[in-house]
Amino acid sequence: MGKSTDLLQGTLDPLILRTLALGSQHGWGISVRIRQMSRETLEVPQGSLYPALQRLETQGWIRSEWGASDNNRKAKFYALTAAGRRQLEVERDNWERLAKAIGLILRSQEG
Repeated sequence: MGKSTDLLQGTLDPLILRTLALGSQHGWGISVRIRQMSRETLEVPQGSLYPALQRLETQGWIRSEWGASDNNRKAKFYALTAAGRRQLEVERDNWERLAKAIGLILRSQEG
């Protein structure tokens, strides 16, 4: 297992949206899914996850409903909305442009 990496500011929202594009999930499950999808590189602190979920729900990009988790505990499940799917595409495009620009700078031979 590799070293855990802190998330850059502004990256958590698109990661949550992408995770929920795979299907609805409760908060802990979202955190686990992000860790698994990043090959154990990204760790989402619970103190960051739940405010982000609330923010995304306020934006109308996700919705929530109460249900039972795998161990029959009451849990809030989150799902992507149609607006959230559109926002995921915007976030993906923005990230690709940003990553390309950062790559250009880091590979620059100037200096």
